[in-house]
This record gives sequence, C-alpha cells and structure tokens, in this order.
Amino acid sequence: MRFSILFLPAIAFLAIIAAPAAAQHRNANEPKKADCPAALPASTECFSGRDMRGAYYWIAKPKNWNGTLVVHAHGGPRTAKPQANDPVEDLVRFAVTVQEGYAWAGSNYRREGYGVRMAAADTDNIRRIAIRQLGKPKHVLLHGQSWGGNVAAKTAELYALDWQGRKNYDGVVLTSGLLAGGSRGYDFRADLRAVYQYYCKNHPRADEVQYPVWQGLPKGVTMKRDELEKRVNECTGLALAPNERTAEQARNLKNILAVTKVPEKTLVAHLSWATGLFSDIVWRRMDGKNPFDNSKVTYTGSDDDTALNKGVERFEADPEACRAMAYDADLTGQIVLPTITLHAVNDPTVFVDHEAIYRQTVEKAGNSDLLVQNFSDEAEHSKLSTPQYAALFTAMLTWIEEGEKPTKQSVAALCEEKGKTYDEVCRLLPNYEPKLPID
Repeated sequence: MRFSILFLPAIAFLAIIAAPAAAQHRNANEPKKADCPAALPASTECFSGRDMRGAYYWIAKPKNWNGTLVVHAHGGPRTAKPQANDPVEDLVRFAVTVQEGYAWAGSNYRREGYGVRMAAADTDNIRRIAIRQLGKPKHVLLHGQSWGGNVAAKTAELYALDWQGRKNYDGVVLTSGLLAGGSRGYDFRADLRAVYQYYCKNHPRADEVQYPVWQGLPKGVTMKRDELEKRVNECTGLALAPNERTAEQARNLKNILAVTKVPEKTLVAHLSWATGLFSDIVWRRMDGKNPFDNSKVTYTGSDDDTALNKGVERFEADPEACRAMAYDADLTGQIVLPTITLHAVNDPTVFVDHEAIYRQTVEKAGNSDLLVQNFSDEAEHSKLSTPQYAALFTAMLTWIEEGEKPTKQSVAALCEEKGKTYDEVCRLLPNYEPKLPID
C-alpha cells in the first residue's frame, strides 16, 4: 500500500511531462499547406506531410467539394527511395477526381519495394489523416491504379470495416489493376527472364557471376536501366529500325515476343521489373527463397519450341516463399463493398486477363453481385481516356446512394456525357469480356 501511494504521483508526473512531447510529435506529422499542382482547379486547397511510419502524403480539397473523399493507392512498386513530392504525380494523373468535385488523398508508402500488406496499411492510414484534416466525409471511395489495384483490393479486404462492423469505405474503383495477386501476377515476367536468357545469354553474360534468373540479380548487385537497355539492344536490335537489325537480332526479338506475349514497346520495362523488382522480392522480402516457378511450363510460339523447352533454364518455387507471397498479395474475393474496375483490352503492362482472374476469384467467394468490370479498346496502362474515370466515380456514387448496380452499358452512357466536358473520346466496350488465361 505504501508503495502504491508513492508510485502513483510518479506516474502522474511522467504523464504530465510526456503529454506535451506526444503532442509535439503529432503536430510534426500533421498536414501542412502546400501549393497545388497547376492541373487542379483554381481555389483547390492542398496539404502535404509525412505520417508516423514515414510515408509522404498529399491531400487536395476542391472549392466545390462534393463531400466524397477518394483515397488513392499508387502503382509500382517503386524501387526508388520515397520522396516528399512522389504523390503529386498520381494527383496530377488523376486530377479528374478533383475536377469532378472529389477530395483526393494519396501516399507513396513508407518504403520502396514490394509489400502489398504494408502498402495497404499505409493507404488506410492516409484515409484517417485526410478525415482528420477535412472533417467526416459523406462517402469514402478507394481507388487503386496498376499495382495499386492489388493494394486497394487488399485494403478493401483488410480494412473495409472497423472493429464495430461500420464501413471505413463505401466503394472501390480499380483501374488497370494487377488483380491476379502475387502468386500469378508475375509468372509471365519470370518466363520472360528465362526465355530472354535462352536467346540472348547476356543477362547474365558468360563472364559474369552466374545466378538463377529468378533472383533478378545476385544479392547486393544493382543494374541501371541504360545498362539493361544496352544488353537488350545487343541481342534484339530493339532500338533500331526493323530493316537495320541483323538476321539474328530480328530472330531473337521475334521469338521472345511471340513466346512471352510481351509487347515490343514494353519489353525493356518488363525485363527491368524482372530484374530490380525480382531482386527486391527475393532478397529483401523472401530471404533469398524463390516464389517463381516454370518447372512445368511448355513454351510455344517460337521457330523451334522443342529446342527452346529443352534448353531454357528451369526453376521450381520454394513452398515457404509461395506461402509468403500468397499471404502478402493474393486476393480472396471476400469483398463487402461495391467494386468497379476499368481495364484496357490491350494494356501492355498489366494484361487484361488479370480481370478474368479477379472475376473468377470474386465469383468463387460468392460476391459477383458486388463487381462490375469495364473495358476499353485502348492500348495504354497508366492513363486512359479522362471521361472514363469520371464515369466510373459517378456510377459508383449512384450505386452507393441509390442502390442501383451499374452495367457496362450504363457506365458507357455516362462516359459519353462526361466526354462533352473533357473533350476526349470514350472508348469503352460494353460487350467485351476477357477470358481466363491458359496456365
């Protein structure tokens, strides 16, 4: 009893001196006024800051705010160290949200590299920061772009509801999304590394340290983009006009593209991801274990498939790495929120069959009534026709507020109306449905 009497004042004293320090720490992480990028409407208010985990964020509030907040999950994963103004690129790319009257909030995540659950936690954190800054919104929408589609879909599975079962978000919009998850989303890049090395034999070169291509690079080794481009050009003549390529270069390029189905214009980009990003996944996330597998793949489309399948490097995934990848990045289809997607049929970066895989995942979970998928005839990835995004968000609000599930046809009609505002052509395909890829 004597101990308790003496101890309690000490606790009170510590609380008194700790409170100001805690308040100062919180204030250091509060949003600060920032100059908005020129792409946003006049009189928009912008704020920037860095959260307690280290993620930089930006928030934008238009003068005519409609009361709905859009929380954005960006693509990547980016392998460069996060910088304070990283989110500005995403804010400008999707300025249509602010132009339509939505508030926007997005972060660059706490660190570079792979990590879907990490990015999902940071995405949900910016939601809380934005609400503290702006006040309680009428609705909160979650928007994921590219790899951010995987992040946003995972965020919706993990954080859609709070501990009392109340909604943190009201709807999800996924554009050009990597929706096959980690277990299936990178298989084609592992195939690309193996097929490329079979034909080119310069990544690695014969006089360099040899390593299995699924590693991306040996531990601790980096490779700049221009060095990778040099190797690709040596082997395929990619940077040359077709009539300037040697017969061997033309043959190598034709075979690599035909077998992997990777478009010529994104060949270097995909090889770059299968180099630097694979190295990040394997060495920094998987403790050196292999999550990729081509042991049973039959490659077709070359001028000699028999020789290719006999001579290509083979590798088998480590079960522990597969479990880790699935836990971090795979989607379950256990969604509780209205979800609308948009994908270009000829997307050269995240192929449209990701939508078919996601559709199957959601169907198996019994939640097809919460999913509407839309497709355009574009061959782009990072930015599609502007009125298409405006139509998606309008359709989502109508679904939330009126309970009327949109159709591909109704979204296309909305897009035509929005096209009058943005003076861009709507290229939606209301009757298109992607097929599941053949494994």
